[in-house]
Amino acid sequence: MKEKLLTYFEVKKLNTTVRREVLAGFTTFISMAYILFVNPSVLGASGMDTGAVFTATALASAIGCILMGILARLPIATAPALGINAFFSYSVCIGMGVSWQTALAAVFVASLIFILITVFKLREMIIDAIPRDLKFAISGGIGLFIAFLGLSEGGLIVNNDSTLVGLGSFTQNNTWLTVFGLLITAILVVRRVPGGIFVGMLATTTLGILTGVIALPSAIVSSVPSLAPTFMVAVNHVKDINSLQMWVVVLTFLLVTFFDTAGTLVGLGNQAGLMKDNKMPRVGKALAADSTAMLAGSLLGTSPVGAYVESSAGIAVGGRSGITAITTGLFFVLSLFFSPLLSVVTSQVTAPALIIVGVLMAQSLKEIKWNQLEIAIPSFLILIGMPLTYSISDGIALGFIFYPVTMLAAKRGREVSPIMYILFFVFIGFMWILNVK
Repeated sequence: MKEKLLTYFEVKKLNTTVRREVLAGFTTFISMAYILFVNPSVLGASGMDTGAVFTATALASAIGCILMGILARLPIATAPALGINAFFSYSVCIGMGVSWQTALAAVFVASLIFILITVFKLREMIIDAIPRDLKFAISGGIGLFIAFLGLSEGGLIVNNDSTLVGLGSFTQNNTWLTVFGLLITAILVVRRVPGGIFVGMLATTTLGILTGVIALPSAIVSSVPSLAPTFMVAVNHVKDINSLQMWVVVLTFLLVTFFDTAGTLVGLGNQAGLMKDNKMPRVGKALAADSTAMLAGSLLGTSPVGAYVESSAGIAVGGRSGITAITTGLFFVLSLFFSPLLSVVTSQVTAPALIIVGVLMAQSLKEIKWNQLEIAIPSFLILIGMPLTYSISDGIALGFIFYPVTMLAAKRGREVSPIMYILFFVFIGFMWILNVK
C-alpha cells in the first residue's frame, strides 16, 4: 500500500521524500495561515458572522488543498483569495448596498460557471495557449508581488502620501523583527540549509515571543465556531441575481478568480520545475479541484477560493508532489481546534519568507527574450503591473492586452494563437467591468 502511494505521488520520480513533502506542506500552511484571521475580518465588514467565516475559511481551504493534492498531485494550496474578498465586502456589499447573502449567491453562481468552463476544458486550453515568455513573466511578476506583500506586511515599506510608498519606520520593534527574520532567512538560504525558510520563520517567532513583540496566546485549544449563520445561505438567495448590476458582480468574481488562479498555477508550476513543453501536467484536474473548492466555499459561507501564491514557500522548501497540498489541507482542519495558537504567526514572521520566495521566483525572468521588444513590452507590463496594481489578474490583463498588439507591430501576428486574440477582447471587457463595478 505504501509503495502504491509513493508511486501515485511520484515521490521518487520527483526526487523528493515524504518527510520533505510534509515539511513543505506545513511551511505552506504557516505562510498562509493568516487568511484564517484576515478573511473573517474583511468579510465581517459586510455583516457576516466572523466565527462562521473562520470555520468556512478553514474548511474551504482544506477541501481545496486535499482535492488539489489527490486529483492533480500538485504542491499547490488553495484558500479564499485576498483582494476578491475585499471586493465582496467593500465594493459589492458596502458600495453597492447588496446584502452579504446575495453577494454569497453571486459567488455560488460564478463557481457553477467555473465548473462548466472546466468540464469543457476551456480553462485548460487558455492556460496552454499562453506563450512561454509570458508564463515566465507571470512567474516573475508573482515573485515581485509577494515580495511587495512581504515588505509591506513586515513594515519595511509603508504608505506615503507624497510618493505612494516609502521606507518604513525603524523605530518600531515590529520592523526590526522583520529585518531579523529576513537576515537569518537569507543566511540560511544562501548556506543552502534544508528547510531554511521554515527554520527562519521559527527563529523569528521565537525572538518575537522572547522580546514581547509577539504575545503568547491566552489558550491553545478552542471550540470550533458554528457554521449555522452562513451555511447554504447562498442557495436560498440565487433568485436575487436578477439585475445587470448583479450579473456584473458575478462576472467580476468569475474573471478575477479565474485569471488569478491561472496565473498563480503557471507561476508556481514554473518555480517547481513542473512545466513540460510549455504545459503544466494535470492542469485540468488542478482547475477542477479549484472550481470545486470555490463551490464548496460559497456553500459554507466564504468568498471565492483560489490557488495561493504562498504555496511558493512550500515549493522553495522542496515540495513537489500532492503530498504537500494534502498536508497543508490537514493542517487547515487541525487549525479549527487550535486557532489561538496561530496568533503567534504574525505578518513579521511570514514577511521574510515571502520576500525570499519572491527572489526565488524572480529567477524565471532570465528566460524571457528581453532583446525582442514585442515580447519584452507585454512581459514587463505583467511583471510591473502585478505589484503596482496589487493584483495578479490586473497585471496579466495589461500584458495580455499589449501582447497581440506588439506582435502585430512586429509582423509576427501569425505566431499569436487565436485564444490570445480572444483574450485581448476579454481583458478589454474585463477592464470595463472593473471600472463600472
